[in-house]
Amino acid sequence: MLKLRKPALRKAGLSGAKILAMKDLAKKTIEGIVPSLEEANKLSDEELVKRLVSVRGIGAWTVEMFLIFRLGRPDVLPIHDLGVRKGWSVTYGKKHMPKPKELLAFGERWRPYRTVASWYMWRACQRAGHAALRKIRPAKVRRKREAARAARTRPRPRRS
Repeated sequence: MLKLRKPALRKAGLSGAKILAMKDLAKKTIEGIVPSLEEANKLSDEELVKRLVSVRGIGAWTVEMFLIFRLGRPDVLPIHDLGVRKGWSVTYGKKHMPKPKELLAFGERWRPYRTVASWYMWRACQRAGHAALRKIRPAKVRRKREAARAARTRPRPRRS
């Protein structure tokens, strides 16, 4: 992969970004940053995430899916996964999806089987159907105006 020239790869249908990602993956595999499957099985989830997200084009979600579906890790909670977040909203009867940090905190109760909980959230999302899922809104975001108002009404400490 590293020896192939960009024009040949472009002619094969790869985008510029995909070429850069594939070359980075090849380079980091040779350097030992990307482990073999046998090595990956021996590494902690945190170590695998750290190593693999250093590769261009690989994010936390991709690594989480690898941990769940290829390595069979039992305690992975993909907090950015839309299906898990919407499934949580369906399961718990909420109108808004949780923010990733909220889902992470809530998911502590599922430890050490957060992967299993994720499967249930995906299934809840799947069973809910499109009509129900369209009603679920993104996580509530505090607006600038609301934040400014809250700051103005917050009591300030007295200066001495």
